[in-house]
Amino acid sequence: MEKREFDAVRFIMAYESGDLGDDYDEQVFAGFQELINSGLVWKLQGSYGRTARGLIDAGLCHAKIL
Repeated sequence: MEKREFDAVRFIMAYESGDLGDDYDEQVFAGFQELINSGLVWKLQGSYGRTARGLIDAGLCHAKIL
């Protein structure tokens, strides 16, 4: 099965509008992990970085080690 490429804009729009569906938590964790992996999360508005840091501190996402 082919893995679908992560679409950061689509994720952010769905996250901002609360339109992530029934598995909201899992989509938030996966989406933020992708944003962390790409480094984009640290370039977005501050609330994204703070949310990412909270998810990392809670063990729900991991920091990308460079």
